[in-house]
Amino acid sequence: MTADSTMVSRKVDSGFVSNGALILLGRFFFTIIFLLVGPNLFTKAEIAADAAQGIPFASVVVPLAGAISLVGGLSVLLGYRAKIGAWLMVLFLVVVTPSMHKFWGLADPKVAQLQMIMFLKNLSILGGAFLITQFGAGPFSLDSRRSHRTRNM
Repeated sequence: MTADSTMVSRKVDSGFVSNGALILLGRFFFTIIFLLVGPNLFTKAEIAADAAQGIPFASVVVPLAGAISLVGGLSVLLGYRAKIGAWLMVLFLVVVTPSMHKFWGLADPKVAQLQMIMFLKNLSILGGAFLITQFGAGPFSLDSRRSHRTRNM
């Protein structure tokens, strides 16, 4: 009986590790776009390009978007207050998606198709962000360590 229970607990532990590793990998893949794009939003070239696209107050709004992107991305990646970080990503995407990827009314069909793809990609990412706002970061996160500590006290 003891050998069986040990075998079951090892299976559960290995399942936890593999599931946790997949969730961590998922958080990494989910956040990489935010972490790579964020720093670019502080450059003069990006601010000028966004201003040319009609973004009002681009010199303030674009770096602010960069900060939101970086803070939200790091929060979810590390799993530290991931629900709040995911809400920052939601804010970023809700503002950026319709303002930067206006595929409707574009004359060039290839450009319109590319912008539609970017728009839909952002909607998919938005769906993932909404899931994280509800379910959090999962295992292998600072949030799970913190909740584990408070339960053990």
